Amino acid sequence: MNKIRFEVRSTLDVMIRTTEEYWELITELKHPIIKKYENEVKETLQDPDEVRVSKKDSTVFLYYKQYRRLKMRYICVLTKRLNSEGFIISAYLADKIKKGNIIWQKKS
Repeated sequence: MNKIRFEVRSTLDVMIRTTEEYWELITELKHPIIKKYENEVKETLQDPDEVRVSKKDSTVFLYYKQYRRLKMRYICVLTKRLNSEGFIISAYLADKIKKGNIIWQKKS
């Protein structure tokens, strides 16, 4: 079994995890720039600006948080929920928020 890299409780009260192997896939192949933002990925899950449901898959959630130090870009963390657990599909920097139904939004 693959070792858990980290696990956090999201703002939607779901435990989200990623394994060492999958984190390496994301940060070495998919989106290498995100490697240095591991703490921000966790923070985005725990304290996002908003969460949307994917238009293509109702079990996929997109967590967004905007960071001033990233020139106002967002960190987007895609998660998939199965039963009461979740796992990270991907994480990347985004210039804007994708379309999808907002299911949670930070109060201003």
